[in-house]
Amino acid sequence: MSSEERKVQEVLARYVRATDRRDGKAQGALFTDDAVVRIHARTGPGTYEPVGEPLIGGAAVEYAVEHYMAPHPEGATGHHTTSDHLIEVDGDRARMNAQFIVFRTQAATLPAGTPGAQGTVEPIESGYYDTELRRVDGEWRIVRHDVLMDMPIALPGA
Repeated sequence: MSSEERKVQEVLARYVRATDRRDGKAQGALFTDDAVVRIHARTGPGTYEPVGEPLIGGAAVEYAVEHYMAPHPEGATGHHTTSDHLIEVDGDRARMNAQFIVFRTQAATLPAGTPGAQGTVEPIESGYYDTELRRVDGEWRIVRHDVLMDMPIALPGA
């Protein structure tokens, strides 16, 4: 993997970490002002339908994370993993497609003195990220981001 491909992959790593932390400011900073973000739900083998209206720009992404994503319950968090990154870099433009799985982690309430990590980890979402990026002032930024969910999804106002 070239260093530019690695830099592109790091944008997605920062994206999923910001999602897990519900950090809209950090996530929004990964997008250009004219970026388009769409969420799609699978309707059949290899077919998807858009859900809701697209988000336009990093500020809209920041707002959506901070106002539309449910906070994690007490003792719980989300944990995104991505894999099988397909990355093509062409000058100041790049395209990346990656699979994702989101896990819900829930800490267990333990009696004092109980050793080891305790709780549950459960897969709750999966799909693909199909993303186009552009180098802006030396930094890779997302200009188009399609979230292709493997299952139906409900969005506020959709």
